[in-house]
Amino acid sequence: MDSLLPYLLDWANMLLRWLHLIVGIAWIGSSFYFVWLDNSLTAPKDEKLKSLGVSGELWAVHGGGFYNPQKYLLAPAELPQNLHWFYWESYSTWLSGFALFCIAYLLSPSIMLVDKNVFQMSAPVAILAALGYLVAGWFVYDAICRLFGVGDDADKKVAVSLILYVGIAAWVACHLFAGRAAFLMTGAMIATIMSANVLVWIIPGQRKVIASMKRGESPDPIHGQRGKQRSVHNTYFTLPVLFAMLSNHYSGLYNAPDNWLVLILVMAGGALIRHFFVSRHKQAPSLTALALGVTLIGIAAWKAAPAPVGITSPTATPTLAQVETIINERCVSCHNAQMASKNIRLDGPDRIQSQLPLIHQQVVVTRLMPINNSTAITEEERLKIDLWFKSQ
Repeated sequence: MDSLLPYLLDWANMLLRWLHLIVGIAWIGSSFYFVWLDNSLTAPKDEKLKSLGVSGELWAVHGGGFYNPQKYLLAPAELPQNLHWFYWESYSTWLSGFALFCIAYLLSPSIMLVDKNVFQMSAPVAILAALGYLVAGWFVYDAICRLFGVGDDADKKVAVSLILYVGIAAWVACHLFAGRAAFLMTGAMIATIMSANVLVWIIPGQRKVIASMKRGESPDPIHGQRGKQRSVHNTYFTLPVLFAMLSNHYSGLYNAPDNWLVLILVMAGGALIRHFFVSRHKQAPSLTALALGVTLIGIAAWKAAPAPVGITSPTATPTLAQVETIINERCVSCHNAQMASKNIRLDGPDRIQSQLPLIHQQVVVTRLMPINNSTAITEEERLKIDLWFKSQ
């Protein structure tokens, strides 16, 4: 049973990751579509549409048919019988992502969350800190919107406050958790904000509008205004979140000396690039935002570039016995008969030889293993594995 559990967890990890990707595409796709649609609507010329309360319409062709979506300023005079809601995509994305986070990170906090070279803490403390980080993100964000989201220059005040907060949060994460976890959790924190916007503000506001219509009352426009504000925030959050989720495959980013700065620069660049597309929908593309976004990502690439490592190359090609000693000390704790993480065993020279390309890829090329360098493999040891691989 002990040897079966890691195998089952791998399957759960894969299936949850697949589900998370599918529902995430559905959520982001619908979000991007409605942002595009909202910014592409034109005022109707038909007096009948104006009398019905239509504030904007669009003609489009797709899949061999013509579509004519229309937007009502507040609500239609009569409530449609068939009304589609957009919320299952958001909830499913967050729930599948959190379940994946539990399996991939919270079940192995000492390995996945803690890097003693960053901050030493126990496994229970790391779990509580991780959950607290996600929850705190929503409350701080919501407080910013409540404090600065009304009045003159509200959008600018909120934007500046959010940029400062996300920057501080990224710095805190990278000085508290292992780099890989810090990047992922910063993205998860923002994703939690996005889903909570749907749960706490957007959908409840829409329900209140419908309830007002059923009572024969005129809906309060504040609900639409709040929903629009939070939806706009969500679209700017999207590219930073996607980068944070993908970053766990690129150790050169989250292991960079100033990884917090790399994270901030790329997320800011992603938000600016998203702004370019939003402005393009309005037929006024901001090339300045695009250029600045690309520039910030370029600076991040420069900051993450590896510095030359001052080590002395071995004078002779290492033997399999020497490599086996390194593997036993640095890798076998997770890849043995009892654990066999990822269904891979490295306890024995034959197994090491059979996994030669994978070992080289994970230890030398991508440097993903050992995870967070939890077993403290040295640069000299990585170089020996590299030389041994090239000699085969």
